[in-house]
Amino acid sequence: MSSTGTNRVATDTAGHIEIGGIDYIPDGQRHGRPAGLFGIWAAANVTYLYIVYGGLLVILGLQVWEALIICVLGNLWWFAVGWVSISGPAAGTPSVIIMRAMFGVRGNKLFGAGLGALIAILFVILNVTFAALASTALFAALGIDVTPAGELLLLVAVAVLSLTLSVFGHATIERLSPYISAAVGVCFLAAGIFVLNAADWGYQSPALGAGERVALWLLGLTIIASGPLSWYTSADFSRYLPATSSRKAIVVWTALGGLIPSVLLGALGAIAATSIDMNDPQTTIAAIVPAWFYPVFLAAVIVGSIANNALTAYSAGLYVQTFAPRIRRWVTVTIVGAVCVLTSVYLLFLAPDLLETLNYLIEISVAVMGPLLAIYVADILLRRNAYDGLKLSRTDDASPFWFRGGWSLPGTAAMLIATTVALLMVNTTLYVGPIAAALAGADLSSIAGPLIAAAVYAALWQREQRMSTDAAGVTA
Repeated sequence: MSSTGTNRVATDTAGHIEIGGIDYIPDGQRHGRPAGLFGIWAAANVTYLYIVYGGLLVILGLQVWEALIICVLGNLWWFAVGWVSISGPAAGTPSVIIMRAMFGVRGNKLFGAGLGALIAILFVILNVTFAALASTALFAALGIDVTPAGELLLLVAVAVLSLTLSVFGHATIERLSPYISAAVGVCFLAAGIFVLNAADWGYQSPALGAGERVALWLLGLTIIASGPLSWYTSADFSRYLPATSSRKAIVVWTALGGLIPSVLLGALGAIAATSIDMNDPQTTIAAIVPAWFYPVFLAAVIVGSIANNALTAYSAGLYVQTFAPRIRRWVTVTIVGAVCVLTSVYLLFLAPDLLETLNYLIEISVAVMGPLLAIYVADILLRRNAYDGLKLSRTDDASPFWFRGGWSLPGTAAMLIATTVALLMVNTTLYVGPIAAALAGADLSSIAGPLIAAAVYAALWQREQRMSTDAAGVTA
């Protein structure tokens, strides 16, 4: 039987490098309670990026009250992320292995591991970039001039700190997450008080026609939804829980850990946009907070970005490991870090407009992330969360998940159809899909993509089940 390193012992102790990666975790090595997931997800989402998202909604032309509603609606996707988390304890393996049930052993290398790695790397890059900008601003606030070479060194330092947590792995992240979320959360709460005091409550965005407003709402939903949609890897952080853990508790603690900070920070960014320029928020916020607090705020931005990167790089390392299972997880995490640093250098020093680049990267990635998450959610429902981690770990042609030549028709068809349609609906400054253009710029990709993916996958999966049942009956 061919497998992916299942003979290694997947030890998970805080302060020690996690030995396991994509390995199956036996029941005897499971530990923890679902409530621990709240701290992990809160720490990962008490991040500056959501403040930027909230401010971006107002910059695009939405009223503040509209931006606040969108921050809530777009983040409801966190409950889907919570639902995906229940597959971790059931299988005892990370998401990238579980997705073999949806795409097949070979198909998963493209749709699960390949696309997953690219998306995870994208968000690591964004966090490293913003943390580097905040680091430069922090030094400037302290009266220290930073040269371009110094900016590069700060970028590398942020990446190294993020990757250090990822290298140590699950237990260390879980142990530190509550402290990080509490410290950074308090800082952002204080910043929120200052923002509320300085807010221009009479602020009005430019008047828009009905069509333009609908288009902006849909665009805003796409931007906000990109946060939770990027976390369809949530089983990575629940897989160490005992298989008997409460599913409801796993869903609720995961969803609340992501939703609460995401909504509050998005709202903070939207309100801040009424009084400061959110095109350069890490420096302009100095105008509305006390001088003594500004460096504290910047430090919180840096720490929050590092915490988010710790989870994202961790998952990216697992994805990359599926292509080279003999390579240790900490090595794949290091490789991911090197790629992210090089790309962040481009964003900081060569990209013509950081926020514009951020905007179209997020929107295009949603065309992939939405269908992936929807197929995962649908598969858990269809299989009733009955995953066998040992069978999923097999990679030979006798694997139950080999399907047709290593590819699953339902998963492959659902991804190709839904992603194609979603890309035709995307509206960015770089590219406007023909469907979006026909709808006066309305971007339906974050809604239509997941719905189409789930519907196509469920229909084809059930068809194959019926065919298998009929074939078994004929044989008998």
